[in-house]
Amino acid sequence: MSAESDLRKLLSGMRPELNEGRYVFCTLPDTAAVPAGLAPVATVREAEGLTLVLRQDEADAAGLAYTYTAGWITLRVHSALDAVGLTGAFAAAPAERGLGCNVIAGYHHDHLFVAADRAAEAVSVLEELAARSAEQGNR
Repeated sequence: MSAESDLRKLLSGMRPELNEGRYVFCTLPDTAAVPAGLAPVATVREAEGLTLVLRQDEADAAGLAYTYTAGWITLRVHSALDAVGLTGAFAAAPAERGLGCNVIAGYHHDHLFVAADRAAEAVSVLEELAARSAEQGNR
């Protein structure tokens, strides 16, 4: 499957999917490696430390601190890494409803982490955006 870069097609075909579980962002010292036994869904190395995004139960079992619990939404459209406007468009729709989102781009898909207690609402907002985009494309 080739990556899509047309914004209308990306938005109308994004098919947001809420992954099972609750996810947290934890940080370790900059020089740290991912502790054995943990399977983060994402890592980001910054000057201040290593960020791990992992299941809440894994963080709890490892005794890792966190301050934010999220639901993980995957946009099932294969977006091109150089696509223009997608992140702004899909982040703006939840923001209009007071929903913040943390975005991580994978090679094939974009991933949003939103407040766990509002994750289903965020999926609905994204589905509405997709439907509006599809409707505009049919005009």
